[in-house]
Amino acid sequence: MSQVLPVPESLLPRLPADDPEVRSRHLLAVPDGVGIDEVETLAASRFVGSGWSAVPEPARGRRPLTTALRVVGPRTLPVRALRLGRSSRLVGPYRLEPAAGVILGLPEDMTVAWVVHAPRERGGPPGPGGDREGLRRAFPTAAPVREEERVLRWLVDAARRLTGAVRTAEEEDAGGVVLVPDPDAAVDLTVLTSVWVEPDDLRRLVDATVTAPLVEPPTGPPPPSPVAERAGRRGRRVAASAVPDLAALRAALEEHGVTDAERRHRLLADARDLDAAVLADPPPPTGHGVVVDLDVDGVVAVEVSVREDPPLLVRDLPWAQGEVVAYRVRWEPPDVAELGLERTSREHRGSRSRATGAVGALALAVLDVVGGEIVDEADFVVDPADVVAVP
Repeated sequence: MSQVLPVPESLLPRLPADDPEVRSRHLLAVPDGVGIDEVETLAASRFVGSGWSAVPEPARGRRPLTTALRVVGPRTLPVRALRLGRSSRLVGPYRLEPAAGVILGLPEDMTVAWVVHAPRERGGPPGPGGDREGLRRAFPTAAPVREEERVLRWLVDAARRLTGAVRTAEEEDAGGVVLVPDPDAAVDLTVLTSVWVEPDDLRRLVDATVTAPLVEPPTGPPPPSPVAERAGRRGRRVAASAVPDLAALRAALEEHGVTDAERRHRLLADARDLDAAVLADPPPPTGHGVVVDLDVDGVVAVEVSVREDPPLLVRDLPWAQGEVVAYRVRWEPPDVAELGLERTSREHRGSRSRATGAVGALALAVLDVVGGEIVDEADFVVDPADVVAVP
């Protein structure tokens, strides 16, 4: 059975910041008021078979964490282990005293900590790309892989949802790095349902929900940009200088092609018949969308598609036993590169704040029509009452 915080912090075992056992593990810190059941639900959203178990036994030569901390007494709540993966557990909760938070470099409003028992699995340096989560900064030479990577990404997502923080384990060549993911950075929402809305109906719904204009769908191929035109001219020059060897082509066709003239004509006729049949009766669309123009704040897109892998907490619901349709409401800022930054510009944050209301309004409008559930970017279920909606 789940327990719920807040409980009197004096009943939680204390987490001493100077203990090597604590500093050698990843930590999840959360502010006052976060329920144990909230942490449990977020784990169940990501990990199959998540649940409570006994505190794991220590490796040979290591003390049990609770013994090492010397914090368990008759008037403290026992710590428990929340299973995250085959070899990973989240142990806690522990009381995080202000002095301990300062020593660990955690934000001052963090009051409760969880200690991660997970294997250390590292690969090579992180690849190119953004670093919104801060993991490239925390692991610049050897990126976590496999289960450790899955656990760390969940820790960051959970910290963002709970307005908490993550402290990575201290190692021989590096101190623990504190990650404080910005809760406001998670803008996008997805409505999951069993109901499919046709393109014209979706466009009318979006148009009735927001005051910003819709982007008109293209009626033909877009004009090439100057960059594309220059690239096209370069490509034509390269193509002109790379005329194939016709003799070699003729030899290849004689060896591998269809030599029987009647069979060639039959194959061409079959291909024409297939093209005509597809054009006469095209397959049903696999997706469609509508784009809202927010002017200097970018655009918001409502994208509809079939979701093959619904989140764990959704897939067992009665309506999810058949085809699950996803209505992803996604914000694209003027400078998309900022989506990959751990710390963004003031202009980006202003646009994001204004776009968040439009994203929320559209998600709630879709939910009102099709039913189902709302999930955030991390596939955590969102209560509609918590969605900020400003059309």
